[in-house]
Amino acid sequence: MRQKELDGFFEKFLEKDPLFINKKALQGNYTPKNLPHREEQINQIAGVLAPALRMEKPSNIFIYGKTGTGKSLCVNYIADNLLVTAEKNKIPLKIIYINCKLKRVADTEYRLIAQLTREFGVDVPATGLPTEEVYKLFVKQLDKEKRLLLIILDEIDQLVHKTGDEILYNLTRLNNELKNSEVTLIGISNDLLFVDNLDPRVKSSLSEEELVFPPYNAIQLQSILKQRAKLAFRKDVIEEGVIEKCAAYAARDHGDARRALELLRVAGEITERKNENKIIVQHIDGAEDKIERDRVLEQVNTQPKQFKLTLYSIFNVCTNGNSNGNPIFTGDIYEIYKQSCINCGLKPLTQRRVSDIIAELDMLGMINAKVISKGRYGRTREIKLAIPNATIPKINDILKEGLGL
Repeated sequence: MRQKELDGFFEKFLEKDPLFINKKALQGNYTPKNLPHREEQINQIAGVLAPALRMEKPSNIFIYGKTGTGKSLCVNYIADNLLVTAEKNKIPLKIIYINCKLKRVADTEYRLIAQLTREFGVDVPATGLPTEEVYKLFVKQLDKEKRLLLIILDEIDQLVHKTGDEILYNLTRLNNELKNSEVTLIGISNDLLFVDNLDPRVKSSLSEEELVFPPYNAIQLQSILKQRAKLAFRKDVIEEGVIEKCAAYAARDHGDARRALELLRVAGEITERKNENKIIVQHIDGAEDKIERDRVLEQVNTQPKQFKLTLYSIFNVCTNGNSNGNPIFTGDIYEIYKQSCINCGLKPLTQRRVSDIIAELDMLGMINAKVISKGRYGRTREIKLAIPNATIPKINDILKEGLGL
């Protein structure tokens, strides 16, 4: 946009009536006053944690379910209500929430325990102390006075994936070292099979209580969207059928309420950018495309170099070297991959390891890699791109830039 074209642009923008009155209501971390379709789960968790108000240690509780099923929302809602009651009745209850997906917060045992210790006002260096020393500092601060501590570990599977499950064993054993205080762990995970892979000692300690959050169905998603849309938008800016289409899209994606809310928010943003004053059904398609593109681009950006190199090699073969549409196999990719390694100055991985990366790219939904048996010649993967054609050039540019090609 040239300077002349910008004349008066922002003034006109401010003169328009905004579609949104509270965009935060469509964000995943927004906690509404009531949480529809989760009354049963809220009551169960509240029942487990309520003894904390009598200074009785509640059981450790493990909560799991797919993304966007309201796990974190419900736990934080209950935690807020618990703290309000505790403060009103002068009960020494403390609750610490840690998102284990955050880098530099919970990506090592040291950092997690350091973060917990900082919550008690102690300045712990980012590195430098032995982990055992940080544990001692934490226990000392926690045990200074009689109190009950609830530690919420959101995306707990990410913590174990990065550090192993020894840290959970150490946390569940903390009560053996404490004289005045007690600790309860609340673990939240999107991975339904996560708990099955834990050390049996950790599993029995962590999962004293277990609760599964089922996905929302399309009707439930509609009511959630209607509740939030009332808070987020001016009256009469949403065309009939928009809420229903959002809910249908999200129900298809395992009942993910967060995705449904994101679709509605992005559709609103697209409507505003087009200088229109009503969100229509077609805007949901535009929002779906944009979210999908952004998600793929983010995934590509965050992959290690060898992943990027493998994906770049797949792009190279699929878009440049396969004009006749023949099937593409792991061996075809590997030859291009080895040449790309030389161009990048990287040491090539074995074909077996590249095959593993191809399987992981398949899991991420970037490609389709079907295992094909070649009889006595073993097995290989037949590879096709699963990324929309319109996104490929942009991803290719990101890969080239990231790899210095």
